[in-house]
Amino acid sequence: MKYLVCLGFLWWLTGLGLCAPAVAQSAPAAAPADTITRPAARRDSLRRRFDEERMLNSLKAYSKRKTIAGKVTSALFNFTERREDKAGLDAVLLDRQFDQHNYKIVRSINIRTLDAFGFSISDSTRIPRNILEKTGNTFHIKTTRSRIRQVLLFRVGDELEPQDLSESERLLRQTSEILDARVFVNERTATADSVDIQVITKDVFSISGSFQLRDVGAGGIGLRDINFLGQGHQIRNRLDYGRTDTGPGAQSWRYIGSYLVPFRNFIYGQALYRNETRNEETTLRFSRDFYSVNTRYAGSISYQRRNGIVATAGDGSDEDPYIFQAQRYNVQDAWLGRSFHLRSYDLGYENPGRLIVSARNIRTSFDRRAYPNDYNSNLTLGTIGYSVRRYYKDKYLFGFGRTEDIPTGTLASLTTGYEFNERSNRRYYGARLAYARYSPQHGYLYVNGEVGSYQRVYDQDWQQGSVGLELLYFTRLYHTGNYQWRHFFWTRNIIGLNRQLGERPLSIEGEHGLRGFRPGELLLGTSRVVVNYETTMYTPVSFLGFRMAAIAFADVAWLNAKDPERPLPLYDSPYTGFGIGLRFRNEYAALRTLQISFGFYPRGMSTPNGIRIFENSRPYYDFSDFSFGQPGAVRYQ
Repeated sequence: MKYLVCLGFLWWLTGLGLCAPAVAQSAPAAAPADTITRPAARRDSLRRRFDEERMLNSLKAYSKRKTIAGKVTSALFNFTERREDKAGLDAVLLDRQFDQHNYKIVRSINIRTLDAFGFSISDSTRIPRNILEKTGNTFHIKTTRSRIRQVLLFRVGDELEPQDLSESERLLRQTSEILDARVFVNERTATADSVDIQVITKDVFSISGSFQLRDVGAGGIGLRDINFLGQGHQIRNRLDYGRTDTGPGAQSWRYIGSYLVPFRNFIYGQALYRNETRNEETTLRFSRDFYSVNTRYAGSISYQRRNGIVATAGDGSDEDPYIFQAQRYNVQDAWLGRSFHLRSYDLGYENPGRLIVSARNIRTSFDRRAYPNDYNSNLTLGTIGYSVRRYYKDKYLFGFGRTEDIPTGTLASLTTGYEFNERSNRRYYGARLAYARYSPQHGYLYVNGEVGSYQRVYDQDWQQGSVGLELLYFTRLYHTGNYQWRHFFWTRNIIGLNRQLGERPLSIEGEHGLRGFRPGELLLGTSRVVVNYETTMYTPVSFLGFRMAAIAFADVAWLNAKDPERPLPLYDSPYTGFGIGLRFRNEYAALRTLQISFGFYPRGMSTPNGIRIFENSRPYYDFSDFSFGQPGAVRYQ
């Protein structure tokens, strides 16, 4: 019932927004000098079903009243022009925005941080205008300047290296606590050998919570702060209660909590704890990635302990139910990487390509064993690769008008290693090739392929191999009046080769396959093929800082859950899902995206009619960066 009420309310808002796209995106007409108000000429009534200008002008006039109802209307609806939300921004290549200032000395760095509500980076005249924005800023702690300096790639007195300004701006936008950022040179004070740098950032409202009531005595509670005391610390907690899991190790609650701390030089420390049905996990990790194209060293060290129950036999049917066994082990993991700049033959510009070498050691120790291949091991891996990374900035990709960084480039890598274990030592061989390009006229294309497998030393037998292929494409941005939309196509395929007996870790639930899909039984396999399609239409509707988009999706997934000897899953009947939904994004809040969807699943769903109304806050699509991570086997999950 609660979902029907929410959908009815959202439908009312949509109808109101559909009636008023023009005013939300166009500047209001200037008032005439005299006191006589002349009515604006009506548009052709054949092109509009009713006089929307009259309705909107009346609503705007009503919002200017001093009454309580007028103040509420003014707080709910925004009639001012959103300059930064205009579509059609030409994609800008970040590499060479500030080439004329390369190798100049940084005289000063002026940092200006803006509160979450009512301010704009692109419009310096905008200030909080109503009680909601002012109250929100009262409870918000702005990001400290020391946290901003942590992310900048330069200091006062340094020489500006190529891409330092554009990379610093991109890195600021990628932090969870910053909505948008601008890093630029003050051209009025710039000289032939030195510059003053201006840094402007706009925060998100970092504190957020959630409450979900699924049934009487069942629901979920979430609490998070992604910018604790303005220092960039992230605290996340989620508790689900009243769960209906069955089988050995089932429990009625689930808890996930984590704490992340940023240190200087882009070093991050994180502690994570997870306790759910048949799985308890504790992780402690310190890491530093190849965060920038100019980063030379990266690495991490971590310790993970897992205690759980896994299915070792059976297919989940009534005739052959799953058999569960206890499993407990810990993993010690460490890696180190080095990036080398290649020589450039383009006079005045450095080579964007990087040669990267890295090494990793993974030690796994079992206390309780479930599978035959659960043995203590010590795996050493080495990777050599070539990477070219370029970034564009554009709008209306995954966000609602905010500036977004689009990674493009090429990545090729070869990985080899040796594993010492209790049964038989093994070698590992793997390779990866990825490519992406983007243009505002043709859209974005990303292709990634990888293959890897172990080989036993004594009999040359291949084990635990996998082949992965991913393709993501979205079209250019189409326009109809104040509405914009894109089409998304995504396919992810994982083929398991010579997997171990009872090893079925692949599922098609949620982000792994069909969004919103919840099977009626434990559904696992050794190979998976997923195809996703989505149309997203961005509307000009703005309500309490929330922007709204309408979506329609169709998902298809094949899963090899019956015959592990046959790698391709296409022989089995596919699982499908179809649906529509509304997506809301509040650029000021930590929980930026909220989506309510109505899905229909003809086969395999836990509900008898195959219908489910669900909500989620994580984006379904995302970009894959072209930076190197830790060496590892092909991801099989």
